[in-house]
Amino acid sequence: MNDKYRRYNFKFYLNASHAIYLSGKLGQSHPHTWEIALDTIKIGDDFVQFDAIERMIESYLIFFQDKNLNQTSPFDSMNPTLETISSYFKDEIGKLLAEKGWALIRIEVAETPSRSYIIDLSDDYLSNFAPFDTTSRPSSGASERLSEEADRLLDQILD
Repeated sequence: MNDKYRRYNFKFYLNASHAIYLSGKLGQSHPHTWEIALDTIKIGDDFVQFDAIERMIESYLIFFQDKNLNQTSPFDSMNPTLETISSYFKDEIGKLLAEKGWALIRIEVAETPSRSYIIDLSDDYLSNFAPFDTTSRPSSGASERLSEEADRLLDQILD
């Protein structure tokens, strides 16, 4: 395969409840089956072990499974709105993927089938994709280079 990168989409489901603060007052706790969709990029043409990525993300999400997010770190000290939950998962899942040579370019978190929040990093990531030349690069440095590039892009976005 001569592609510089390949895009993959993963979906995960998280059963968890939460209550949000509105005007300083905590609302009623209610459950959701959160759908978390990840658009990712895999650098290079090495074999993709989907199950390894899926197990890694599921192992991360299990900490939140069947919990009340208001009583679970870090949401016990922040208002667990759809937006803050999405932003937190973007950062944490993005780090996990980068460690394995992947990049998170979009996350969509839905608390209902008709309501979701999207954080799209694709424009920033793809416009800065030129430094990656996978035709002659040894695979041993791919993870480090991807991680450095992802960190640089996230710093640009957050600034």
